[in-house]
Amino acid sequence: MFDECASCHSVGQGAKNRVGPHLNGLFGRRAAGIEGFRYSAGLTRMGKDGLVWNFDLLDRYVENPKAFTSDTRMAYKGLKDAGQRADLLAYLRRFSDDPANIPEAAPTASGTDHSVDPTILAIQGDPDYGEYLSSECTSCHQLSGDNDGIPPIIGWPAEDFVVAMHAYKDKFRPHPVMQMMAGRLSNEEIAALAAYFAAAGS
Repeated sequence: MFDECASCHSVGQGAKNRVGPHLNGLFGRRAAGIEGFRYSAGLTRMGKDGLVWNFDLLDRYVENPKAFTSDTRMAYKGLKDAGQRADLLAYLRRFSDDPANIPEAAPTASGTDHSVDPTILAIQGDPDYGEYLSSECTSCHQLSGDNDGIPPIIGWPAEDFVVAMHAYKDKFRPHPVMQMMAGRLSNEEIAALAAYFAAAGS
């Protein structure tokens, strides 16, 4: 299974960063944890929030990178087959500092499709209503677009915003505050916020 990863990542003796970071010692490593490698703002924030890679989180990320983290630089569309993901993660586990002490786990994503239903993506959000709803978002995220430890959300493509919010609603993305916030929003409210923040960056 690693063949699909090898065009961007290396692993094993002498592995170096390429388009993607090397994958030696991945288990137990903080997200965005290799000094000097340019990660996406989303993964960098997750690392600063304390996300450390384990079987569960890697399984989710490999299943659907775009749903797991915003603006991921990894172009890979994801590996839907749970057994193939388990095989891939078992292979990568071998290149840990101490593989015997890394607990194995069954894939947790259980075949659930974390793509967003096209009818939800097709909802045309009202940006004025989105602006009305946005005050809770902008208590943390800055409308200026500045990144002060919390990534900006203005200028996001509306579809990316909707995918992210539904991933929080489904508890696919591991951020408890965002899971709570997204869990309170209807599909129409998410679409309205997506339309507002997309327009705010233009």
